[in-house]
Amino acid sequence: MKNLLSAADLSVAEIDSVLDLAEEMAEVQSRPIKKLPALRGRTVVNLFFEDSTRTRSSFELAGKWLSADVINVSAKGSSVSKGESLRDTVLTIAAMGVDAMVIRHPASGAPAQAAAWTGIPVINAGDGTHEHPTQALLDAYAIRNHLRRGNHDDLAGARIAIVGDITHSRVARSNVALLRTLGAQVIMVAPPTLLPSGVDTWGVEISNDLDAVIDSVDIAMMLRVQRERMSGGYFPTPREYTVGYGLTRERLAAMKPGAAICHPGPMNRGLEISADAADAASSLILDQVAAGVAVRMSVLYHLLGGEEETT
Repeated sequence: MKNLLSAADLSVAEIDSVLDLAEEMAEVQSRPIKKLPALRGRTVVNLFFEDSTRTRSSFELAGKWLSADVINVSAKGSSVSKGESLRDTVLTIAAMGVDAMVIRHPASGAPAQAAAWTGIPVINAGDGTHEHPTQALLDAYAIRNHLRRGNHDDLAGARIAIVGDITHSRVARSNVALLRTLGAQVIMVAPPTLLPSGVDTWGVEISNDLDAVIDSVDIAMMLRVQRERMSGGYFPTPREYTVGYGLTRERLAAMKPGAAICHPGPMNRGLEISADAADAASSLILDQVAAGVAVRMSVLYHLLGGEEETT
């Protein structure tokens, strides 16, 4: 890998390589001293034009635990707030001799453009409503570990429902690409108003009825309702959305034995997911958070680590 811009760019072998190395990286999280020398002397810049807690923190921890020097740059308080363009910001940072950039930006395609401008490795940490490939990788990591504890050896053939605000979700787009590459059966469940144009070309099942599929899936991945991106009436009221598409206590009880729950966070408890579901024994939500650091360590190593030893 030279960059990680889209989950669709990854082959099965590349995905497996990232996830397998992430399993080794996960062992670091349980050590008293959480450091590996793999990226000593490397410098990674986290360039975030949107607010983030999980993604930014996990990329920072991932870099530091690999002994890289990590610098966080946010749009607020930077020259961006004075009117500097994305191109000038990216080129200025690259001119300082950094080794990689992690970019989160509200415009779809911004990380790909940055990679073209600079030639240094760029990781897409979320761009507009386009993609969020490391989120899809960590979701696959958490799901794979869960399935391996049950009746599946891997994701191939697993039925995974992605439920909710698909129109505004870059997580959904990356997950569809990655999960289909791994052979999973993906069902998109949403009201018609929250299904994007062209979704029928994605190669997935589509349903407007969560109750019709909830008892047949291995994983229910609930998406956050992104009200900050909504300018019109996508659904009548929050209550009606919950009744139709929320993972309520009743739907939790209807899930088949061994099925699990995912959510990329942050959660709107009581809207797309009930407290009972979020905190259930079958919830992988905290597993996803923990996986974020290990997976991003693996991605950074694949881009910057070369052939050096990781342990």
